[in-house]
Amino acid sequence: MAQVIVVGGGLAGLSAAHTLLERGANVVLLDKQGFMGGNSTKATSGINGAGTLTQQELGIPDNAKVFFDDTKRSARDLARDDLIRVLTGRSGDAVNWLQSKFGLNLSKVARLGGHSQPRTHRGDAQFPGMVITYAQMERLEDLAVSNPERVKILKKARVTKLLKDESGAVVGVEYTQNGKTGFVDGPVILATGGYAADFTEDSLIKKHRPELWDLPTTNGDHCTGDGQKLAMAAGASAVDLEKVQVHPTGLVDPKEPEAKVKFLAAEALRGVGGLLLDNTGSRFVDELQHRDYVTGKIWENKKYPIRLVLNGKASKEIEWHCKHYVGRGLMKRFENGDALAKEFGLSPTALKKTFEDYNQSVRTKKDPFGKKFFQGEWTYNDIFHVAIMTPVLHYTMGGLEIDPESRVLDKSGKPIQGLFAAGEVAGGVHGANRLGGSSLLGCVVFGRVSGDSAASYLLQSTSAAIQKAGGRLSALVGQVGSTPSPASTPAAAPAAPVGKTSSGEFTIEEVSKHNKKGDVWVVIDGQVLDVTKFLPDHPGGEKAIMLYAGRDATEEFNMLHDPKVIPRYAPDSVIGKVKKP
Repeated sequence: MAQVIVVGGGLAGLSAAHTLLERGANVVLLDKQGFMGGNSTKATSGINGAGTLTQQELGIPDNAKVFFDDTKRSARDLARDDLIRVLTGRSGDAVNWLQSKFGLNLSKVARLGGHSQPRTHRGDAQFPGMVITYAQMERLEDLAVSNPERVKILKKARVTKLLKDESGAVVGVEYTQNGKTGFVDGPVILATGGYAADFTEDSLIKKHRPELWDLPTTNGDHCTGDGQKLAMAAGASAVDLEKVQVHPTGLVDPKEPEAKVKFLAAEALRGVGGLLLDNTGSRFVDELQHRDYVTGKIWENKKYPIRLVLNGKASKEIEWHCKHYVGRGLMKRFENGDALAKEFGLSPTALKKTFEDYNQSVRTKKDPFGKKFFQGEWTYNDIFHVAIMTPVLHYTMGGLEIDPESRVLDKSGKPIQGLFAAGEVAGGVHGANRLGGSSLLGCVVFGRVSGDSAASYLLQSTSAAIQKAGGRLSALVGQVGSTPSPASTPAAAPAAPVGKTSSGEFTIEEVSKHNKKGDVWVVIDGQVLDVTKFLPDHPGGEKAIMLYAGRDATEEFNMLHDPKVIPRYAPDSVIGKVKKP
């Protein structure tokens, strides 16, 4: 059967896979991790969309032209009008597609830095990146079970080489899995992510931005530029590899301030009204400016630590995030201004002056730092959520050079036949600086574009092969086009596997002894799980589990996950139940 290879199981790869299936092509997806999702699951602010149904219902006067202008202004001198036009012009349809095809709630819309209209969509709870990615991931995994002739998923399969024919077209991949080498035939969509955790010997960061080498990162350790390196070895052109985005608000864990991997403070926290204050309790920047601008002002100001402060109104607007960060020990809640002033080590007078100066800006719309959009005045007698911030390596704007059809270009500017790219692996889409909310958007938009382009290429190349062999196009239609797409013929979802049964009962005291990296137990909804072997595969990183090693993690787990996650992805981890006292 005719098939397309998708390399990478994050949102870009998943969007490409679903689009290919809609177009009648078969899919083989390879992911080097044991659990798909990638960095897409960590996106905390939302997905941009201009002219969406949600915006129309809320009366937001946004459109693709306004979004194009905002994006081009952010991209500055490296703007690629053709790619920006695809990103912004197809943004509304991308958000609508997620809502209609996957039943997602994206009913809340916020304005992030650099946007002239509220257009960053998210739902009522949970991180939007996780919700959007899991919806696609679970649908694809169900299809791999119910319709295996259409969908194959190979996990812990690392692609080591792109295979080319005598004409130079990409015709497959070589990969390793469980110590063995395998091969898959077909055109290839690369969706392997960026290189903002590329600390390997041939690191792209070390080569192109050595001064950023020592910064912490928000990226999982899988983001080592694999796709870029594979394609460049096959003759692909790369652009803007020096354009590495440093995000201004990485959360500092007071217990591990020097940790190399940081959790990201969602840009939505500033979008709902959060303020950045230095160690004197003073503002120093427009919190809604572009990311690189805010980062530059932090470095220029040099009054550390920098804290992100949310008042009661902002905390309520983004309550779920605050509760999650507090649960991880990355944010603190204070019941009044005096407690906040004590945390800063300042007199109440200093913070009162900061709030009054800000309120004056709200009233007059004349802010000394140029802020234009406000979420109301602040009062000293309020509740506050506070976290320490630090700049972190976050997103790589550079990558493989593509055209508006997601085709990877060679060094002469011509498409490499059979090779496509989507998501962060592709360069030039965001220019010199990416707008918040456009990472998930880039994955969905160019995932869909690459799926469309690869399906068309597959059709054309298969047709040519049939004609060369003396066949007719109708034979191709019988092979590919007549296969029902999952949209027209719903596949019955397979029953979730049942967790490993055990009559074992353990006291909380017994569970608490298993709290080290080589021996990790947690309690979820009364079940005892041994998650030691699952640590390397957890998409949120080992630290997310280790915070709850030997403890009851029910509340945090249920904030983030659907109940079927354990029987679906870690059934063998269940070893018993908590013994009732």
